[in-house]
Amino acid sequence: MNKGLFITFEGIDGCGKTTQIKKLEKKLEKANKYYQLLREPGGTIVGEKIRRILLDNGETSLQPKSELLLYSASRHQLYYEKISSILEAGGIVICDRFFDSTIAYQGYGRGLNIDFVDNLNKFVTDGLTPDITFLLDISIEESSNRLNTNSGDTKDRIENEDKKFYQKVRKGFLELARSKDRFIKIDGTKSEQTIANLIWNNIKKEI
Repeated sequence: MNKGLFITFEGIDGCGKTTQIKKLEKKLEKANKYYQLLREPGGTIVGEKIRRILLDNGETSLQPKSELLLYSASRHQLYYEKISSILEAGGIVICDRFFDSTIAYQGYGRGLNIDFVDNLNKFVTDGLTPDITFLLDISIEESSNRLNTNSGDTKDRIENEDKKFYQKVRKGFLELARSKDRFIKIDGTKSEQTIANLIWNNIKKEI
């Protein structure tokens, strides 16, 4: 059994995860808590190389199954090299996306078999499940507006997907939030401070 606390942040692109993670980091530092921030895909030497392939707009021939396996390979490296040891040492892991994103994006978004995706996730993480998952939920229109404002012409391969794809992804996240007790769904259009307070109120109970 893990001794630490595993926190993940999920949501469609532009939902505000990065902003809220930074606010949480400041609170954990102030509380003198040992934590490490990780991201998916990436977080390891191998993972960062895979990340470049997955997000490269030039990779137009990348197939859904190949995409799934690349995300899974990156996840296994992150779990094996970092997550498992940090949790075993009693630390706090904050992960910007984890396997719920794969269920939402590759399962719901790409139309791959959900049960297979779920089993693959369990295989590459030895069954590890986050303790708390924050879903920052925003509409597809809000996501598009934020990405266009913040990214301009630098959107990555996934961010460049169309509205229909993102509708499927959001549906996946919402269904996960309804079916998993560890999910805390938050309206991503609330003020940054309101969201930060909601997140901290839930985490401080655990630490």
